[in-house]
Amino acid sequence: MGIRDQIREGVKKDLQKLKSLGVKNLVMLSGDNQGTVDIVSRELGLTEAHGNMLPEDKAEYIKKLKEEGQVVAFVGDGVNDSPSLALADIGIAMGSGTDVAIETSDVVLMNSDFSRLPHAVGLTKSTARNMLQNIIIAIGVVLVLLAGVFFSDWVNMSIGMLVHEASILAVILNGMRLLGYSIR
Repeated sequence: MGIRDQIREGVKKDLQKLKSLGVKNLVMLSGDNQGTVDIVSRELGLTEAHGNMLPEDKAEYIKKLKEEGQVVAFVGDGVNDSPSLALADIGIAMGSGTDVAIETSDVVLMNSDFSRLPHAVGLTKSTARNMLQNIIIAIGVVLVLLAGVFFSDWVNMSIGMLVHEASILAVILNGMRLLGYSIR
């Protein structure tokens, strides 16, 4: 006979969203017994699951992954998770967690809603893409204006300023697209 926590509704779907966003490995590090961890891991479709781990075991596992060159994000909420949260490239604490976990982490999911994690990852990736687009727009306009100055006579100060201001408006409007972001 065994006792285990219920898996929160929607967590499996959220983990699948993370995979679709490019998260390669979903690993559970738990202090619970290995049998329970294996059952939960199968239910959620995790890549790996390790049970019977002390806080220092979790931290050592994080170190090993980082030494292999992997980018590691660690989600935790307790005092025992704080060493791993500090070691990970991205430490993510649940808002209902302990003060130590929250202070140690890089990101805090304030309402402890795990479904916000795929949203945050997706928004981060979209923001990075948007920044690259905006840089390309800005540099492209400057290059066109410079080419116009050096190789033609159609660019003068007023046209240059007008085109530059229009490019700033294009960059702002492109950035505003993120306001309507929703994970697909």
